Amino acid sequence: MGRAGNAGRTGRTGQPSRAVPAALDPVLDDYSDHLRTGRSRSEATVRAYRSDVALLLGRLAEAPEGPAEAGDLASAFTLPALRGWLAEQVQAGAARSTVARRVAAVRSFSSWAVRAGLLPVDVAARLEAPRPHRHLPEVLHAEQATEVIRTTELGAEGGDPIATRDQLVVELLYACGIRVSELCGLDVDDVDRERRLLRVIGKGNRERAVPYGPPADKVLNSWLGSARPALATASSGPALLLGARGGRLDPRTARRVVNEITAATPGSPRLSPHALRHSSATHLLEGGADLRHVQELLGHTTPATTQIYTHVSADRLRAAYRGAHPRA
Repeated sequence: MGRAGNAGRTGRTGQPSRAVPAALDPVLDDYSDHLRTGRSRSEATVRAYRSDVALLLGRLAEAPEGPAEAGDLASAFTLPALRGWLAEQVQAGAARSTVARRVAAVRSFSSWAVRAGLLPVDVAARLEAPRPHRHLPEVLHAEQATEVIRTTELGAEGGDPIATRDQLVVELLYACGIRVSELCGLDVDDVDRERRLLRVIGKGNRERAVPYGPPADKVLNSWLGSARPALATASSGPALLLGARGGRLDPRTARRVVNEITAATPGSPRLSPHALRHSSATHLLEGGADLRHVQELLGHTTPATTQIYTHVSADRLRAAYRGAHPRA
């Protein structure tokens, strides 16, 4: 990442990716190690932050006095330079959420670089991130969710191990509201069949117990009884969900599974695994679950993150009122 071989590639903003001087690669490596150990960030976050910082360093290196090695960082890493780089991102069409993440990455890098002795002052601490637009998540209606589950049941009727796995993927994502990374990280021993609980490791390595119901337990029984053994190999290890070659199921495969199943369900939009999580939370609240309990199930650190689902439910209530009440 960030080596000369990456020069000329085009990023999502339409800008060409700049090459990071080879002498700065060890700096990126040390920063990545810090991210992994400091606050136990997910590997996806580590990759994203490293990529953002590499993009910045590559841009700074283009200046006449840009950093060619670690000792040059202080002269190039200035607040005007950082703000100019972020302005370029906005002008190139980067989403507000992307710019906000890049601000967070640069702040994190700047703070670490000061402690590592690479920068004298934490100049990035003064950067302000744009407030992201708050979009209400797309969710399934309860009837649509039932039809999606029905699609997975029909697919698994023939006893194909992959179809049974796909059924379990959709069932657990919707029944438990867990993240796709959490789903793929589950081990067999994380399933408490007697109490019908999943031991889930979420963001920041925080552990929580998530219940599941009899329908999911039935699919788990089929998966563990015959389908998983049919796919398991010597390299499968303790992974609960397996890919076609016997390794741990990759989140990208899980996303493709959900995309294809929802798209194949009549009356359902093509959705992502996260949309099933949104649907699970919304249906819990619509069914009368307490907001605090839903927060715990989803693994949110604050109620504010969960409150977006109350807006979804309120919108549905208003739509139903407008469509049914004569005085609406």
